[in-house]
Amino acid sequence: MSDELERVGTAEREAAAAVLADAAAEGYLDTDEFAERSAAAYAARTRADLDRALAELPPAWLRARARTRRHERYAAAARLGMRLHLAAYLAGSALMIGIWLAVGIAAGAWYPWPIWPILGWGLGVAGHIVPVGRAVRRLATR
Repeated sequence: MSDELERVGTAEREAAAAVLADAAAEGYLDTDEFAERSAAAYAARTRADLDRALAELPPAWLRARARTRRHERYAAAARLGMRLHLAAYLAGSALMIGIWLAVGIAAGAWYPWPIWPILGWGLGVAGHIVPVGRAVRRLATR
């Protein structure tokens, strides 16, 4: 089966409509052409139908748009990883402090041992957050 005859789903139709909306916002399509192409994109059944709706858009603009979307996805994934790392750190720190309090109350041993793993782990978390934050800011300026 040829790629042109491959059926498309709702997600692909909506992605094509989003490309058309961005093209109209950038001035590549006028209002009437945007309406026609959007209707064609939503009515598309095959890949060829979608390709016709997206025809004649500047390839350089499409590549730049795809690159921007990819950078946005990478930045979102990096921020999520950073948040998960920070959440694990805070939960682990709270658990260690809870154990320290329980041992201190039960046995009277009040040496503040949690400070050492909390500091060590905190350096690792900072070593993750700082470069990710810089990279995300750098991607945002592109």
